[in-house]
Amino acid sequence: MNAYQTNSAATIKALSQIKIVPVLVLETVTDGVKICELFNRLGLPGAEITFRTKAAPEIIREVCKQFPALTVGAGTILNITDLHRAFEAGAKFAVAPGLNPTVLREAVKSGYAFSPGVCTPSEVEQAYELGATLLKFFHAEAVGGVTTLKAIIAPYKHLGIKFMPTGGITAANAVEYLSVPEVAAVGGTWLGKSSDIAAGKWDVIAEGIKTAVQIAAR
Repeated sequence: MNAYQTNSAATIKALSQIKIVPVLVLETVTDGVKICELFNRLGLPGAEITFRTKAAPEIIREVCKQFPALTVGAGTILNITDLHRAFEAGAKFAVAPGLNPTVLREAVKSGYAFSPGVCTPSEVEQAYELGATLLKFFHAEAVGGVTTLKAIIAPYKHLGIKFMPTGGITAANAVEYLSVPEVAAVGGTWLGKSSDIAAGKWDVIAEGIKTAVQIAAR
């Protein structure tokens, strides 16, 4: 295996153990450290910090330094510049909402564990041809949920492709997604909502994390 395949396999293994990966939009390093401290303490050892804010690289760098046991990834990686910034900051994996062949080729070349987003068979085939074996199924609920995901997986079961459904997944439906053998983990967009962080509802966030840990343990 090349470096990209090796690192992607390690990511699949790590995410399969985490099962629920919080997807975060964070404005400050302080907020990033505070919520990752909760993940670390409450037993949810991973997070996806999206590149939707300018603070994302600095947050990744700081939480990787303070919580080395966490599997910290970068989300919303839409271009080569952000791809490199994410991994230079210490991200262990990165994902995108869509399939950009230019970014995926650069990730393969650089040995970065990067997963493009897909929601059609054609995108699955294109991503697989370029080397990807962990794909983000996005926007999961809006494009048909578990039923659609199973239908898309069916022709490709023999290839060993794994999926990380994200978008519209909640504490109520996460178990249904996680029951699909080809699902490595789900994206927990309901954990650490920006509105709760802005309002300082850390008790609410902590309860959500505890529930996610219980779901993952099933």
